[in-house]
Amino acid sequence: SELSKAPNVRVTHLCDVDQARLEKAQATADKLGFGKVRGSEDMRRVFDDKDVDAVLIATPDHWHAPAAILACAAGKDVYVEKPVSHNLREGRLLVDAARKYNRVVQAGMQSRSRPSTIKAIGIAHSGKLGRVLMAKAWNSQHRDDIGTRTDGKVPAGVNYDAWVGPAELIPFNENRFHYKWHWHWNFGTGDMGNDGAHQLDIARWALNAGAPKRVSGSGAKYFFKDDQQTPDTMNLSFDFGGQGLVWEMRIWHDYGLEGIDNGVAVYGTDGFMHIGRWNRQWGYRVFDKSGKLETEYQDKEPDFHMRNFIECVISRKRPNCDIEIGHASNSLCHLGNIVHRTGRNVAFDGARETIPGDAEAAAMLKRKYRNHWATPKGA
Repeated sequence: SELSKAPNVRVTHLCDVDQARLEKAQATADKLGFGKVRGSEDMRRVFDDKDVDAVLIATPDHWHAPAAILACAAGKDVYVEKPVSHNLREGRLLVDAARKYNRVVQAGMQSRSRPSTIKAIGIAHSGKLGRVLMAKAWNSQHRDDIGTRTDGKVPAGVNYDAWVGPAELIPFNENRFHYKWHWHWNFGTGDMGNDGAHQLDIARWALNAGAPKRVSGSGAKYFFKDDQQTPDTMNLSFDFGGQGLVWEMRIWHDYGLEGIDNGVAVYGTDGFMHIGRWNRQWGYRVFDKSGKLETEYQDKEPDFHMRNFIECVISRKRPNCDIEIGHASNSLCHLGNIVHRTGRNVAFDGARETIPGDAEAAAMLKRKYRNHWATPKGA
């Protein structure tokens, strides 16, 4: 629907391996004024069309980078949803592909185009808060218990082999399929990579930080007794050397922090700030050293992230959330998940994007693939 509001856009193709969902999307496109849009279950047919200038990738996490890399190689500009990769190595390969083929690649972290967040980051960088030494990002919301299910038959009209793609081929299970794939390591990155990607990006942006030197903390399943593999609770610290970032996640309740369900706090020597959404509206609040509220602002307009992408497709400028930015921020998600999965703190060499001195943790910077046409070269 956002594309229907952007100028100079014509949607010509839709791709989905679930025939029912593909037909529903085609009907929606028709209602939005795009007419009878061609449908396919094979993204290569879209990439092969020389009349296609750009593609939007909103697949499960395990397809994000492989599909985007293929699109870049086919000469397409790409809007890819967060996290931009299923693992850290894939993210770097996507950055390399964007540069090699000179493509515009926008990561789907809308805060980079949100007026209130841009204003808030400007304040954080202006010196108004003094020396900004720490930020806290949190994901505090209620997710559903998905229960337990046994492996079963693939639904009619679903090309499950194509859905799995380059990931390891495991039996079909409803609790690893539509949306619920988020909570299984073979396909998803948990809520840290799902919603946390947004908050961690804002926090890293506020700190004006690059790669962390060390990541420590823990994650666990304290509440859910279901098929979810990924944690429902996390407490992590990212040490950037002179600055720190704290990540908190609790997805088993519906109360927030500071009146914000998913948000960011930025702490300086002369004041602090909250960035997030309250009363269903994005904004920020600035406080002085004593905790007195000085400024409160909320957006009156939505973000223009998709429009920014379309403008950059035309102008050839780097978009607001260029893939290098998306990769750097999403790397925090991958490193945090590695700390949880190994149960150990890790050091990180940001220049080489390696974890020295811990072979098991370093192996998790990549993943196992099956023999598939979409497996990224060099992964």
